Amino acid sequence: MRRRLVAVGAVGGLLVSGLAVVPASGVAAAREVRQVREVVRDPDGTEFVRYERTYDGLRVVGGDLIVQRGKGKTEQTTYNNGMTSIAVQSTRPKLKSATGELIVYVTATKPVLAYDVVTRSVKPDQTPSVLHTYTDANTGAVLGADDEIKAGEGKAMYSGIVSIGTSYVAPNYLLRDPSRGNSYTVDATTNAIFTDPDDSWGNHLPTNPQTAAVDAHFGAQVTWDYYKFVHSRLGIFNNGVGSKSRVHYGTNYVNAFWDGTQMTYGDGAGNVHPLTALDVAGHEMSHGVTQATANLNYSNEAGGLNESTSDIFGTMVEWYANNATDVGDYLIGEKVDIFGTGAPLRRMDKPSSDGSSVDCWTAAVGGLDPHYSSGPLNHWFYLAAEGTGAKTINGVAYNSTSCNATTFRGIGREIVAKVWYRTLTTKLTSSSNYLAARNGAILSAKELYGAGSAQCLGIQRAFAGINVPAGVQTC
Repeated sequence: MRRRLVAVGAVGGLLVSGLAVVPASGVAAAREVRQVREVVRDPDGTEFVRYERTYDGLRVVGGDLIVQRGKGKTEQTTYNNGMTSIAVQSTRPKLKSATGELIVYVTATKPVLAYDVVTRSVKPDQTPSVLHTYTDANTGAVLGADDEIKAGEGKAMYSGIVSIGTSYVAPNYLLRDPSRGNSYTVDATTNAIFTDPDDSWGNHLPTNPQTAAVDAHFGAQVTWDYYKFVHSRLGIFNNGVGSKSRVHYGTNYVNAFWDGTQMTYGDGAGNVHPLTALDVAGHEMSHGVTQATANLNYSNEAGGLNESTSDIFGTMVEWYANNATDVGDYLIGEKVDIFGTGAPLRRMDKPSSDGSSVDCWTAAVGGLDPHYSSGPLNHWFYLAAEGTGAKTINGVAYNSTSCNATTFRGIGREIVAKVWYRTLTTKLTSSSNYLAARNGAILSAKELYGAGSAQCLGIQRAFAGINVPAGVQTC
């Protein structure tokens, strides 16, 4: 779940489980301990080591930091919210809590002794909730909140005839893929893995319980392959371990979600429109990748970055699949007519077309639901990839305009996705905002393609095109 610390080390390019506990240097060394969460290593030996921190044995929420180091290079450290010190005046609370865990909570201005109160519930639409509410342990003031369940809308299953990875355990085949970390798919009503006597699954119809399972399993398979072959990442947690997918969740459940350990898919309206297509699987699994790396909060501007990251990589999974039945596009949920108008759930070229998302960054963006505050970054991704102006791609018409009235060409979706993946894994921390995203993406582009490169300029131009103000990084 979200609160688990994953300690890892790099061995031959494969991240494997291990333990690294490092006392912090300086005055607070005796009270602060850093735990390695993930290591990203460049071919030249540069390492980006992501740490979580504890203080006097208390878990620090928002205490994450990234240390960049390499031979002949000056070590650089990026702290979440710029908080170099996580020391609080006292670890003895003035208020008592019967249910909350005592922690140090890093706000935008200072670390605060706080309680993490977890409320487990089910929302009216059947989506589970594991809500963390952070309250000041001395005053009782609410400091923030974050839900472990990252929910996202998707589309019905239309992947056509596909090849999927299975296993054989006499006398049946199982929806378990040994070539992809033993990723497997179960029926949510029984938690039993799907089996079949002849390795021929489903019949294209939602009335066959296997059909939704095929699409979910195929989506997990393509998402694994995309991250492996494009970003050299082995599974959600980069440890070679596959993931679990659950289908047939709830009744008439029109949603899908990542809960920290697995993907879950509803069967949609009338239980005949399973939300198990390619961009849904890519979206939900990418919530897991975000959890394992930057661990972006699901609130404020970080929430929008979190949700957009899943839209970006869900879209890239769809393009990567090169599936004739579900072709690549910049539409989210285009196969599900939830609105009854034939419109997709979201459009990356013009997010505001859904009536709730915004196209351009403003200081008010952080107050929106993450599905809507994701709009500016989705717009950035489209603009950086394809540029402004009218065009038709894979049969879909687009006509995107920038927020600052500039016109420009795109640099290609593969380049933009590569830059954003590096930004996510080596630059962002849990409370990062849009300005941090701009600075991180420009720096990532310079590291990948060079200062002044066309790729870096394209990244920078697109951020200006969604009105994110200039920061410390320029091409």
